[in-house]
Amino acid sequence: MEDSLLLDHPVAGTLDDVLGFELLEASADGARARFQVRDRVCQPAGIVHGGAYAALAESMVSITTNALVAEDGQGALGQANNTSFLRPVNEGFVSAEAHPRHRGRATWVWDVEFVDDNGRLCAVSRVTLALRPAQGG
Repeated sequence: MEDSLLLDHPVAGTLDDVLGFELLEASADGARARFQVRDRVCQPAGIVHGGAYAALAESMVSITTNALVAEDGQGALGQANNTSFLRPVNEGFVSAEAHPRHRGRATWVWDVEFVDDNGRLCAVSRVTLALRPAQGG
């Protein structure tokens, strides 16, 4: 996979940009990403909003999968995202690591784990992506 994938992320004005997501690694073996805990990713109670976890999970695996299937004329679209929240986080960084669980002809499934700065598991996601013919543009 080309290094340009990481250099082009996040695209200005996208959700990833607004929320401060950083894609650190993207390969056939997995992906790593993170975001800093700031008001923009928190609930009014001061802890990371569940939507931030779900959004990062889908973004990181969608970007990675799209890059991996592009040579085959395919594109990947989010089909399902199940995110469970295990521990509140209110400071530092949230880091995510994703691993492909299933790479099928029509769907890919990824598992994502989120940890805080102390390495404690704070959320998990399973994201399913549908593979479709890439749209020209």
